[in-house]
Amino acid sequence: MAKAKKRYVCQACGSVTTRWQGQCVDCAEWNTLVEEAAQVSTVFAAKHDLQGGGRTVELLGLDANVALPERIASGLAEFDRAVGGGIVPGSAMLVGGDPGVGKSTLLLQVAAKVAERGLPVIYVSGEEAADQVRLRALRLGLGRSPVRLAAATSVRDILTTVGDAPPALLVIDSIQTMHSDLIEGAPGTVSQVRASAHELIRFAKERGTALILVGHVTKDGSIAGPRVLEHMVDAVLGFEGDRSHQYRILRANKNRFGGTDEIGVFAMEGAGLAEVPNPSALFLTDRGEPVSGTSVFPAMEGTRPVLLELQALTVRLASGATPRRSAVGWDSGRLAMVLAVLEARCGLSFASCEVYLNVAGGYRLQDPGADLAVAAALVSALSERPVPAGAVALGEIALSGEIRPVAHAPLRLKEAAKLGFDSAWVPAGIDGPATLKLERFAHLRQLVDRILGR
Repeated sequence: MAKAKKRYVCQACGSVTTRWQGQCVDCAEWNTLVEEAAQVSTVFAAKHDLQGGGRTVELLGLDANVALPERIASGLAEFDRAVGGGIVPGSAMLVGGDPGVGKSTLLLQVAAKVAERGLPVIYVSGEEAADQVRLRALRLGLGRSPVRLAAATSVRDILTTVGDAPPALLVIDSIQTMHSDLIEGAPGTVSQVRASAHELIRFAKERGTALILVGHVTKDGSIAGPRVLEHMVDAVLGFEGDRSHQYRILRANKNRFGGTDEIGVFAMEGAGLAEVPNPSALFLTDRGEPVSGTSVFPAMEGTRPVLLELQALTVRLASGATPRRSAVGWDSGRLAMVLAVLEARCGLSFASCEVYLNVAGGYRLQDPGADLAVAAALVSALSERPVPAGAVALGEIALSGEIRPVAHAPLRLKEAAKLGFDSAWVPAGIDGPATLKLERFAHLRQLVDRILGR
């Protein structure tokens, strides 16, 4: 008998080599090569007729007179917003997030809402027993929902069970616990995750079942397993949030049936995840008396403006001490750039101060339009002169100190006016609602003079 060939597959990037080595040559990760069988399973080849002749497939035009399937409303408006308006039949979605952030809770609520509309729903857990899922459902008040449960890890068993009567929605929690008997390897390996996902997605496409896969994440926040898994699915959703805060954000990182700039906001409560239709109220603290070192920035998440409070603190040190720079919820490199522009272009000195910046509520902000609000908070903290409580600030700062416009400024300012703000600090050339008093700045030096009262 011929000796079976072996290969070594990197568990981080999926690259294949014929011999083991300590470091992967493609992704430079250490000790990630795992031995696997090299040959393709004959069962897989027979099932998909890889050794026989092909068959013709039906060709359709873009204007085919075929009734297109309607989206399935999940019953959670924030979830539907994030996925583009509802679940598309026959689509495959991958939901990832940190352990304990609430992925299983969210999908159990979605499954229960869809089942209560009379559609068949199956929830398969590879990590928990069916009784454990029932206990969670009782805690969430979903004990009477007609969701069918299963505790299984074999893809063949799952597809055999649901094949005769395909459900409208199939939830797999999680893809890293599934294994396919068509290839060798332990569950969670690159080859098993890829093969299991391929079989499940193929079933979803052929039977018109909407498929939701739960994915584990690595320590850097990316979804574990082969990168090709994200290419195989139609949508990749990230469920973000800090367990020390109550808010959770469902963000679409990839979506073939909608935009990738929409988010759904939830609040973790005792009875599960509650929708937050007005996120600004969640991220804005009780703003009474003006406090130095704070400013409000109208961020933009898809078509939804969200008002955030930025908090800055400066602490003067004794001479000779090394000052610290810390940013929570914002890019520390961009904080260093704003500080450099304030020193070089505006004559302010932060060299003897420790600087701390925080985005209230644990929100992670990446919008460059927050530069002006950050600068206002820093100048206010340094001078101990508060920014007016009814003012918002937005604008991007160039290295020359010039303040540049940001996208969707009228929509951001309209949201600020709706929430009771009466003034806005904006770049030159920006218009807003008549109820807002606009103060336009062409250079950062003008903003500094405004705060310092020069």
